[in-house]
Amino acid sequence: MDSYIVSARKYRPSTFRSVVGQKALTTTLKNAISGNKLAHAYLFCGPRGVGKTSCARIFAKTINCLTPTPEGDACNSCESCLAFNEQRSYNIHELDAASNNSVDDIRSLIEQVRIPPAIGKYKVFIIDEVHMLSSAAFNAFLKTLEEPPHHALFILATTEKHKVLPTILSRCQIYDFSRISIADMVDHLQYVASCEGATAEPEALNVIAQKADGGMRDALSIFDQVVSFTNGHITYQAVIDNLNVLDYEYYFRLTEAMLAGNVRSAILLLNEILTKGFDGQNIITGLAGHFRDLLVCKDEATLILFEVGASIRDRYWEMAKRCPDPLLFKAIELANTCDLNYRVSRNKRLLLELTLIQLCQLSQSQNTTVHPGHQQNIQPVHGSGGGTPVGTSVQPGGQGQSVPSSPQRPQAMAAQQQVVTTQMPSSAPLHRQVPQGPDPTPPKKNAASPKSTSLKELMQEKPKENTQQTTKVQEQATPFQEEDLVRYWNLFADRIDKKVYLKNTMGNCRPVLQDNFYFEVAVHNPGQQEELISNSMDILTFLRSQLKNTHIQMRVRISESNEKKLAYTATEKYQYLLEINPTLGRLRDEFNLSIE
Repeated sequence: MDSYIVSARKYRPSTFRSVVGQKALTTTLKNAISGNKLAHAYLFCGPRGVGKTSCARIFAKTINCLTPTPEGDACNSCESCLAFNEQRSYNIHELDAASNNSVDDIRSLIEQVRIPPAIGKYKVFIIDEVHMLSSAAFNAFLKTLEEPPHHALFILATTEKHKVLPTILSRCQIYDFSRISIADMVDHLQYVASCEGATAEPEALNVIAQKADGGMRDALSIFDQVVSFTNGHITYQAVIDNLNVLDYEYYFRLTEAMLAGNVRSAILLLNEILTKGFDGQNIITGLAGHFRDLLVCKDEATLILFEVGASIRDRYWEMAKRCPDPLLFKAIELANTCDLNYRVSRNKRLLLELTLIQLCQLSQSQNTTVHPGHQQNIQPVHGSGGGTPVGTSVQPGGQGQSVPSSPQRPQAMAAQQQVVTTQMPSSAPLHRQVPQGPDPTPPKKNAASPKSTSLKELMQEKPKENTQQTTKVQEQATPFQEEDLVRYWNLFADRIDKKVYLKNTMGNCRPVLQDNFYFEVAVHNPGQQEELISNSMDILTFLRSQLKNTHIQMRVRISESNEKKLAYTATEKYQYLLEINPTLGRLRDEFNLSIE
C-alpha cells in the first residue's frame, strides 16, 4: 500500500505557474531569472500558507537548472533538477531559524557559504522563520549577508517582518506575499477535488476558503478533513457540520426578526444557536460580518468586496434591499460594541440578548415620528441685584453661569409654568417663554378649529378659559414682613422628611427680605447653594401660596464670611507668650532665634 500524502504536500507548487494567488511576485522573479538580474539576498514575508517557502524552493531550483525552458521554468530533466526533486541536492540548504537561532548555527552556515557549488551556478541558502534569530545571530550574519561570495544567494522567509532588524531589511529585496483570495482558493480546491475524484458543491468550497483565512495550506488541510468526513461527497451542510460553522440561515433569520422588531423570536433563535454549542463571541462576530456583507451588497460598486457563491449572493442582494443604510450602520456598531465587551462581561448571555433587543428596536426607531413635546423649555424670571437667581449654577470662586438646573418633578414643572405666567402681561399667551426684552405684541387669536391647526398655531393660541385665571394670579401681591417669610420658611423645612440635606440647609440659613418681594439666602458652601437652587420651585410654590404673593423670588449666594482664617499667626503666638514670660525675649536675643 502506498503511503498517504496530504494534499498540502502532494499538490505543493513546483513551478511558478502553479503558485496560487501571487502572480505579480512570480512574474517578477521569472523576469529576474531570464534577465540574469539576481540579487544576493531576498526577503519573502507574508501570512502563513501563502507560498513563501514554495516560491523560494522554485526560485532556487530554477536558477540552478542547466537547461531551462523558454518560459523560464526548470526543465526537471537535468542533473540539478533531478537532485532537487529527489532531495539530494547539495546546492540548496534550508535552515529553520526557529530551532537554529544561535550564533554557533550562523557560524556553521557561514562556513558552508565559502564552499562553491558542485553542480550549477549558485549555492542557495533558504532560512525560514528568520525573525526567530537572536540579536547576536543577526549581527554575526550581517557581514556575510551584505557581501557574500558571487556563488552564494540567500532567501529569507518570515511571517513577522517587523521583528527583523532594519540592517537586515536594508540588504534584501523585499517581496510581500498577500493573502490568497477566496475566488482563487475555490478554483484551486476545485482542481484538487477533480484530481482526487471527489465531488464538491461551490458553496461548500467557499466555506472552506473562508475558514482558511487566506492560507492555501490551511484550506487544503480542511479539504482533507472534510473529504474523510463525507467520503468524497462534499456538501455545504456536511462542511458546516464538520467545521462547526454557523449556517447563513441563522443570520438571515436573525435579520428577519430584527426587521420585524420581534424580540422574542430573536432571543429564542439565540437560545437555539447556543444549544448547538456555538460560542457567543463567534455568534456576534459572525452577525457583525453578516451586516457588513448586507451593506456591501447594496451597491454594485462595493459588491466586489463580497466573496461568496452565486446563490448566496442573490439572497444577500434581496435581503439588502430591505435594510436601510442607517439601520445597517447602527447594527454594525451595536454588534461591534458587544464583541468588544463580551470578554469582560460577567453575564455573557445577557449581553447577547440585550444586543439583540437593541437590534430589534432599530426598525421601530426608523418608523417613529417625533410628536409634540410635553415639556417646554421655560426660563425662570430673574430679578435684578446681586446673588444668584434661581435656575443658575455658581462655580466656587466664580460668577454664576446660566446652565439648566437639575431635573425636577412634574409638580415642580407645573408650578414653574404658573410662576412664569404671573410675570407676563395679561394679554400674553399662557405657555409662551418669558421674553428677555420688551413685552412682545400679543399674537392674534386663531379662529380655526384645533383639529386643523398646526402645532405652532396651537402654541400661539390664547385659551379663553385661562384668561381670567391668569389675571387673577397676577393680582396676588399681598405685602408681608420678614418674620412671616421666616416662619413659613421654617414650616416648609419642618415638613421635609426624605430630603435631609435640604432640611438641614434651610434650618441653618435664614432668608433676608429685600426690595420688590425678593429675598436673599446666604449659604455656607456651594453644595448648599446647589441644593437650594435645585429645589427652588418647590420652595417658591409653597411660599407664594402661604403668603398669597406670586411675585416672590429668591436669590442664593455663598457667604463671604466663611473664608478660613488661622486662629493665631507666629508673631501673635510669640507676643502672647512674651506677655506671660518676659524672659522669653532675652532667650531669643541671646541665642539669636527666629520667630518662625
